[in-house]
Amino acid sequence: MRATVAGAPVSFGVFELTPEGAETVAPDDLLAILVETGYGGVDLGPVGYLGRDAALRRRLERFGLELAGGWVQLPFSDDEAFAASLPALDEALRAFVSAAESGPTRLPLPTLADDGSAARRALPGRGAETDPLDTVRWDRLVANAGRAAEIVRDAGFEPTFHHHAGTFVESQEEIDRFLAEVDIDLTLDTGHLLIAGGDPVEAVRRWGARINHLHLKDVDLAELRRVLAAGGGMREVWQSGSFVTFGSGDIDLAGVMAGIDEHGYDGWIVVEQDVLNGDDVSLAAFEAERADDQRRNREALRRWA
Repeated sequence: MRATVAGAPVSFGVFELTPEGAETVAPDDLLAILVETGYGGVDLGPVGYLGRDAALRRRLERFGLELAGGWVQLPFSDDEAFAASLPALDEALRAFVSAAESGPTRLPLPTLADDGSAARRALPGRGAETDPLDTVRWDRLVANAGRAAEIVRDAGFEPTFHHHAGTFVESQEEIDRFLAEVDIDLTLDTGHLLIAGGDPVEAVRRWGARINHLHLKDVDLAELRRVLAAGGGMREVWQSGSFVTFGSGDIDLAGVMAGIDEHGYDGWIVVEQDVLNGDDVSLAAFEAERADDQRRNREALRRWA
């Protein structure tokens, strides 16, 4: 397999949901752990976490890592909110441009995602029942996703679209509909697909030709179902430890990777084990645990990439 494996700040509790002012793993410490455990790249995380402009490029060069991609969440189904969010897309694209100036072997993929709604985030995986989009809003989502893709391509990058629990593109049916109407390929996120009741192995068979980015997660389905049955939303899922190291959960990793390989996948595999740091855990202990988890995750993929 020709894919390259990257780590992600979200596996260390650093992502957009991290409370402002919370103590987090330092970026140099995070990158050092990824290098020591055999990763070839890193996801951007929140814009600015790894630095900006030349500082970002120098940090990546110092650790010998390339930028795999980065999360850009936009309210596609609301024209006014979408227009107001475009500066955030421009800011993220500046980070990609900076990271690409050193001539990486693979360009990063700006990872577009829908913003969803509070109702959907509160009941992940059940959005079609709780907050369905009417035709008018769906058409807005499609049109605005297309506009975002044009902006990304004009900046010299190829976009990818991330289906996500708690958004308006989370179920298999919604992903099918989106791919049929929009000229953007897919980030397959195995964890979020499981939240929505999908099967990652079947997803690779179904969408393999359209998958240009992979977010690979393992999930403890018993814990996930417990959280969802108790009425938990996405924050509770992230806090619960439902995302686990490969081999500790229920994903058919061999099946997913075999399917990806059959399609000749040649891109980034971003390993994600989404987690939020609990207040009762010291940062040092949390960092050590995350380092051990990412070592285990990397080793689980050695036979493929």
